[in-house]
Amino acid sequence: MRILIADTQPKVRFALRVLLERQPGLELVGDVVDAEALLARMETTCPDTVLLDWELPGMAMDALIPALRNIRSGLIIIALSGRWEACRTSMAAGVDAFVSKSSPPEQLLSAITECGAKVRIKS
Repeated sequence: MRILIADTQPKVRFALRVLLERQPGLELVGDVVDAEALLARMETTCPDTVLLDWELPGMAMDALIPALRNIRSGLIIIALSGRWEACRTSMAAGVDAFVSKSSPPEQLLSAITECGAKVRIKS
């Protein structure tokens, strides 16, 4: 599974990179810090999954989510936020899963696995 990280915080991007690079079957294809860079990188890396900082600057989420899916149908979008109240709004906006940035790493890995399994079942 090819994964692209979109987060403004360098420490978060680093931690995610370290976590993902240690997982068999997961390939990190890059990381970006804003919506413009995310959309551009989507075109060149063709990820299966985006780990999306829910506070990512550059575009409103209700416009960014459909734009991402328009570039790559079947894209898995997992919203990340340090604010639990973002869970409801992100799920309503159409992401596939929400993981708090304060959750243990296993929760993110589980969300990636579960979302990937759902996509494979639909295919």
